[in-house]
Amino acid sequence: MAYPKSKKEWTELFPDEQSCLVYLENLRWGEGFVCPGCGGDAAWQLRAGVRQCKECNRRVTVTAGTLLHRTKKPIRDWMEAAWHVCNQKYGGNALGLQRTLSHGSYHTSWEWLHRMRHAMVTPGRRLLDGEVEVDETFIGGIKPGKRGRGASGKTLVLVAAEIRGRAIGRSGGLAAFA
Repeated sequence: MAYPKSKKEWTELFPDEQSCLVYLENLRWGEGFVCPGCGGDAAWQLRAGVRQCKECNRRVTVTAGTLLHRTKKPIRDWMEAAWHVCNQKYGGNALGLQRTLSHGSYHTSWEWLHRMRHAMVTPGRRLLDGEVEVDETFIGGIKPGKRGRGASGKTLVLVAAEIRGRAIGRSGGLAAFA
């Protein structure tokens, strides 16, 4: 599936809500629909993003069981938020997300970012292997006194990532939704 590399490509790939739902359907049901209720593999498509199992008549949305489940905001906004976070050098922050999506509330952006980060962590995932790069930094803002290691009021953050040729880190992207 295509993954947009620029904001222009993103806008062309996802011009409306319908295109986002079709993209998510391909991510989730690209290998075929499976009913979460009865395990049936045949369904009617009621509208974009919604199918009804032919065996148990259960209606299943493409967002069921994902971080988008029961969201009241447009799916397109969520997808733009995910694209924004995945394309930021440092993973994005709530203030940048608020500005990008024109959220009126910082809290909304913070909550979305928290939900996305939580969805990106896979319990029981494999350990890093092969060549691994490790780096550290201190966060906590500018404060008077000692700088660097041992500075009061600073938090040490350690980052480790796999080196994969010219890429770094685990593969991912918008698949975090599925």
